[in-house]
Amino acid sequence: MNVTGFMQLYVFMLAAFVGYQIITRVPPLLHTPLMSATNAISAISLVGSLVAAGSDRGTVSTVLGFVAVTAATINMVGGFVITDRMLKMFRREVTPARETPTIAPNAAEAVKAATPKVAEDAKASGAP
Repeated sequence: MNVTGFMQLYVFMLAAFVGYQIITRVPPLLHTPLMSATNAISAISLVGSLVAAGSDRGTVSTVLGFVAVTAATINMVGGFVITDRMLKMFRREVTPARETPTIAPNAAEAVKAATPKVAEDAKASGAP
């Protein structure tokens, strides 16, 4: 391995360590906004993987670019789905307004039909 390879490995290991330290110290309240930002970064990596897949540098480059496009797409879509589910947990449910009770259309007819019977019952009981 040459000097460039060692520097690339060093940067990768440093980025992994710093990333782990930052992610483990994120409070739950900030998790959703950070996930949205991570989804935007995944979209940028999707563009980069499309460029890698589209460049005609050989079969291996095209296959690795295709794998990168697939992985970045799954990561991005899954991140948006999870973020949407998390945001739904914080939404308030809308309670419908109370409906006022209405009289059925046949209620007036029922009252009219019952009125003669009430009058007959009153006469039979001797009420004035």
